[in-house]
Amino acid sequence: MNSIINDIEIIKTKTSKINEVDFDNLKFGSVFSDHMLECNFKDGKWQAPKVLPYQPIVLDPSAKIFHYGQSIFEGMKAYKDVDENVWLFRPLDNFKRLNISAKRLAIPELPENYFMDGLKALLEVDQEWIPKKDGSSLYIRPFVFASGNGFHASPADEYKFIICTAPSGAYFAGEVRVLIEEKYSRSANGGVGFAKAGGNYAGQFYPTQLAIDKGYQQVIWTDDNTHEYIEEAGAMNIFIRINDTLITGPTSDRILDGITRKSIIELAKKEGINVEVRKITVSEVVEAAKNGSLKEMFGAGTAAVISPIAGFGYKDADYELPKLDETYASFLKKRITDIQTNKAEDIFGWRYQV
Repeated sequence: MNSIINDIEIIKTKTSKINEVDFDNLKFGSVFSDHMLECNFKDGKWQAPKVLPYQPIVLDPSAKIFHYGQSIFEGMKAYKDVDENVWLFRPLDNFKRLNISAKRLAIPELPENYFMDGLKALLEVDQEWIPKKDGSSLYIRPFVFASGNGFHASPADEYKFIICTAPSGAYFAGEVRVLIEEKYSRSANGGVGFAKAGGNYAGQFYPTQLAIDKGYQQVIWTDDNTHEYIEEAGAMNIFIRINDTLITGPTSDRILDGITRKSIIELAKKEGINVEVRKITVSEVVEAAKNGSLKEMFGAGTAAVISPIAGFGYKDADYELPKLDETYASFLKKRITDIQTNKAEDIFGWRYQV
């Protein structure tokens, strides 16, 4: 069955998989909805996007994605409130960041209406896939990659923009213990650390596995030059609370301008929490852990929103964080998720109704 929504062609699946899904027991990002959005760049321009049944992608072995890694992505969520209204959280920030990443990787930038109208059309077709259970959401993965062929080391002449969605339950990482990295780097000055490039994450897997082998769950990334400054937590931005001050590093060539990060900073300031956006050294964090002024550390990102850190390792020593009855992490996470799910007033204008 074909139809048109906002001039976007809709080709619906003949058989839905939705009745096969246990919506009460959803793992993160492992079950996929019935449809996806696809849009191709060729002949020097983006072609009209279409909503298609979720399906494999056929590529030539010489497609440049396989050889030169031109690939970028975003992470978003859609929510349903008690009245069945569908909401997004700061989607235009995701769109803008996708194009920032595209520019850095020599990928053609997307028109805003292709992104937003395409996303809305996809969500309208698959709206029954948006979970209603508290803590659940529809995870949204927009991505762009080089589909043009050739072994020459140059930007491709064809690209694919795709949005896939995955109904997901609450993201629980358990008690996370992290290892502060002393050798490997996530990114470098002048590099692509600020972009959501697939290769950034591929490069993290090996040092992260080394940390896992030592009994930790994640890595705290430090600067590439001296390894003296705290930068990110795994695939997330990081916040550190010393006494009653919340500290996070400034964005740069090396640090992703996280949307959850920006939201936490704005919300914390509005709630009267002292926030400092500045460089923070490993030695300052270790000293704070030793003298008892280190109260919290947590990662911030789309998937978990906020992921508390229970302890960290550095130079063969381990440091435990205190177990507090009331934390900035739990307070800020509830405030953000209440805004995302239309349970609280949105004075910031972050919520976007589909």
